[in-house]
Amino acid sequence: MSLLYSGPSLAVLHEEYAARGRVDPDAQLTSSSRLVVDVPADRVWAVMADLRAWPSWASRIRILELGDVRPGASFRWRLNGVPLRSRFAVVEPQRELTWTGTFLGRYRAVDRHVLEPLEGGRTRITVEESLAGPLLPLFYREPMLRANHERWLSDLARAVA
Repeated sequence: MSLLYSGPSLAVLHEEYAARGRVDPDAQLTSSSRLVVDVPADRVWAVMADLRAWPSWASRIRILELGDVRPGASFRWRLNGVPLRSRFAVVEPQRELTWTGTFLGRYRAVDRHVLEPLEGGRTRITVEESLAGPLLPLFYREPMLRANHERWLSDLARAVA
C-alpha cells in the first residue's frame, strides 16, 4: 500500500468501478459490513433512497444539495462535518444504490449499498466502500471507516423497523 496512492481518475472510478458494481481494490482503505433486517427490500429501499430524509434518522449526516436520485446525478452532503461531493453511479430500485464521491479535493471513494431479499421477507444490506488519496492512512483508518458503516446500518435498521 502506497501512502501516495490516489487511485484512478474520478471519471474512471465512476464508470469502470462504481457503475460496474466494484470498489477500488487497490485503495488504501476498503471496508464491507452487512446486516440482516426483518423487513422486505422494498421497505429498505424506500428509506435508503430517500436522501432528503437521511438527516432525520442517520447520525452525523446533512444533505446540502440534491436533485433526482438517478445515475449521473450529483449531490452534496456532509458526513461527520466533512463536506462531500458525490455522483450516483447505480440506482437500481430494491437492489443497489452506489455513488462515487470526493472530499478535500483529493480523496476519492466508491460507496455501494446492496440489498439482497431473503426468505421470510427479510433483507441483507451490504455496505462496501473504497477510499483512496495521498497520505490518507496517516489520518483515517479502516476501523474508522467500518465504524461509520456500522453506525449507518444500525441507523437504517431503526428507520425501517
